[in-house]
Amino acid sequence: MSGVALLRRPLGDPWPDWSQEALLADMEAWLAPYLEGVRRLDKLDRLPLATILLDRLEWPQRQALDEQAPTHLAVPSGSRVRLDYTGAEPVLAVKLQELFGLAQTPCIASGRVPVLLHLLSPAGRPLQVTRDLASFWAHGYFEVRKDMRGRYPRHPWPEDPTVADPTLRAKPRGT
Repeated sequence: MSGVALLRRPLGDPWPDWSQEALLADMEAWLAPYLEGVRRLDKLDRLPLATILLDRLEWPQRQALDEQAPTHLAVPSGSRVRLDYTGAEPVLAVKLQELFGLAQTPCIASGRVPVLLHLLSPAGRPLQVTRDLASFWAHGYFEVRKDMRGRYPRHPWPEDPTVADPTLRAKPRGT
């Protein structure tokens, strides 16, 4: 799902319908100008389709798209983590320690759409998938903590992650 498709669901117009059916029906209007001189199929594969579609948006829409469906989200650790819009809902894959101190699931589209969190281990492996971070902290975190403390003893696993300092780093050796 693109950011435009995500915004079209709750807001409708002025966001265009970029479903496969709509794009195929209107292909002559949006794609034909870029096909001039294209004689081989491999040249068609090189067309920047996302850019071509984004160029159809007016400037205020482009600004609203960047604000409402950002490419990256800032997390409490200070990192900017890329959002993945390729599935049915936006996904934020982030290391668990980077979210310490965050009580609620981040939302986009003016708070209308919570992101699906893929919480990762320090090695970047999936630990948990949730839409409800508060519930995870209250119920699921303690099982994850119990297991991960043994596997990653140099990383912080606080009793209360909602008040802990977020981090990207392991604890220094000898502490």
